[in-house]
Amino acid sequence: MDLIIVESPTKVRTIKRYLSGDYDVVASMGHLRDLPKSKLGVDIENDFAPQYVNIKDKSALIKDIQKKAKKADHVYLAGDPDREGEAISWHLATILGLDVHDKNRVTFNEITKNGVTTGMANPREIDRDLVDAQQARRILDRLIGYKLSPFISQKIRRGLSAGRVQSVALRIIVDREEEIRAFKPEEYWSIDAKFYNPPSRKLFSAAIYSKDGKKLAIDNKAQSDKILSELEDAEYVVSSVKKGSRKKSPTPPFITSTLQQEASRRLSFQGKRTMKTAQELYEGVSAGSLGTVGLITYMRTDSLRISEEARAQGNKYIVDTYGEKYLPKKPRYFKSKSNIQDGHEAIRPTMPGVTPDSVKQYLTTDQYKIYKLVWERFIASLMESCLQETMKIEISAKNYIFVATGYTVKFDGFTALYEEKSDDDKDDSATALPKISQGDILKLKSILGNQHFTQPPARYTEASLTKALEENGVGRPSTYVTITSTILSREYVKREGKQFVPTELGEAVTNLLKDKLPNIVNVKYTSKMEGDLDKIDSGEENYKEMIRLYYNEFEQPLEKAKAEMQGVKIKLKEEETDVVCEKCGRNMVVKVGRFGKFLACPGYPECKNTKPLVFKTNAKCPDCGGDVIEKKTKRGTSFYGCSNYPNCHFMTWDMPSDEVCPQCGKSLFRKKGNILYCPDTEGCGFTKKAERKKKTDE
Repeated sequence: MDLIIVESPTKVRTIKRYLSGDYDVVASMGHLRDLPKSKLGVDIENDFAPQYVNIKDKSALIKDIQKKAKKADHVYLAGDPDREGEAISWHLATILGLDVHDKNRVTFNEITKNGVTTGMANPREIDRDLVDAQQARRILDRLIGYKLSPFISQKIRRGLSAGRVQSVALRIIVDREEEIRAFKPEEYWSIDAKFYNPPSRKLFSAAIYSKDGKKLAIDNKAQSDKILSELEDAEYVVSSVKKGSRKKSPTPPFITSTLQQEASRRLSFQGKRTMKTAQELYEGVSAGSLGTVGLITYMRTDSLRISEEARAQGNKYIVDTYGEKYLPKKPRYFKSKSNIQDGHEAIRPTMPGVTPDSVKQYLTTDQYKIYKLVWERFIASLMESCLQETMKIEISAKNYIFVATGYTVKFDGFTALYEEKSDDDKDDSATALPKISQGDILKLKSILGNQHFTQPPARYTEASLTKALEENGVGRPSTYVTITSTILSREYVKREGKQFVPTELGEAVTNLLKDKLPNIVNVKYTSKMEGDLDKIDSGEENYKEMIRLYYNEFEQPLEKAKAEMQGVKIKLKEEETDVVCEKCGRNMVVKVGRFGKFLACPGYPECKNTKPLVFKTNAKCPDCGGDVIEKKTKRGTSFYGCSNYPNCHFMTWDMPSDEVCPQCGKSLFRKKGNILYCPDTEGCGFTKKAERKKKTDE
């Protein structure tokens, strides 16, 4: 019997279904070895040798895999097809005592019969360059994180962290906030008119453009009013009609970053939710007569390449559904960026003929939405361009010119299926102008001067931050979700709607790093580092030399900063609450300690009063009628109890709701399965299925 080791348990049953031989398939559940949590784990003096250890809570799994490997005739290492998967396979080979030069590494770009059989038919050696590329990133991240985090914790607040990529992402957000604060709006005016061309009564809009042949800028109301008065008795004549055409081409199939961006814009999904769902679709879902099958290709990629087999299947669907005219005469190929890994394809459906609606009944709501997005984007990328007829009308009025533009769709092409959303969500719907000829005299319906102000740049959303990181070469497809979740969990930024707003803490961290360790938060420097690390993939650079170069450039300014800031502490403004200290009467402030936030008297050391920070809910205690408050365990887990403790000992892990029991009037609580229940189980026992609220994921 042969043993195949994959990363995820979801893949196990899917892959078993496609193998005809005598195979056992097990999951490693990700990494089994890593750098230790309790110490640096990198021997700097011994050429940056990593000191890997088996992960403690994986010990039983390791023993089980070792036992199966000993009995197996051959072991195949089937980690995901990327650097991380290559490193996991290499660590497995070490744990199991396998020869790393054996051809025991297999990869599956898609979890389908063809994908699995092709992968198994082409085993290869573990790619040490890919392993070294992963090690270089892991070791550099550990060195920078373990040495920089204590420094900013000592200088600002206990428990902070900084990192090779997260600190740059934070700086991008902070810099944008500074731009917004420094922005001074400028007033400007437009003059907008509505016309019609008798005998047609169809109105269309035009805006003033020029005066005496020069483009017009209107700065204030006085200028606007003067122009309007000059136009009071004007005749509006069509002086020019220009017609043209333009092609609108489809966007490429998804890569990791663009999938996250589009899911955020179109579905309001956070990156973590998008990638979790995409992982499920890649690893395999039960899809009726199709059986358990992976519906999309590997979802961590920055390549735009697609296989000719997939192209042919997609083309067939287009011709069968829309007709030959929707297929371009010449196939369209999208060019990937020069610094990407091209080991696998863009994100696409594994079976383009399987439409989202044909499998909708077998998928969760999230799975259906993401599959529909991936499928439509891929099919649209193969379709003919949209052809638009454009029209520009110039209207003379005395010495002024008004301009109206519009277009009509001559051939819808790919837009019959899909169009990408834009970040600003402007309405780009077709605007058709009425039939008009040069020399026509138009009737004026209305004319108004409108005041406007220039707008500051928009704050970053998860979608626009991901786009900015990608465009600047900061981070890689597998890291975008981790970056945003880290800066949010550290409370360096907060969400306001979909937008990221830096906190005072986040700005303090960024300003400290900008002042003392500018390279760590320099976008261009980090991009260069990413590019150099990418060269390890292809064997162009030695990973130890790369670590040495960047560690030396980091360590020297860090030691200098430590010396310069000896005894210096950056004080943050404390958040004052309306909770009054019962010992001295001051308003208590929020402090952060070893186990999270708590309330403390600002009169320390004269007054040392502290108390837990609690959040009041709308629910009432079922035992005594007191307020139900949210509390935290030492590990940060929420639970709920009565504010009258210790006189009342009511406590629950279930979240209180805003609803009350229709039978007894007590507050309802929510338990697993989205069930609302009355806690008075003996006297009442009321339960009901809770109504699902619309998710505001961002």
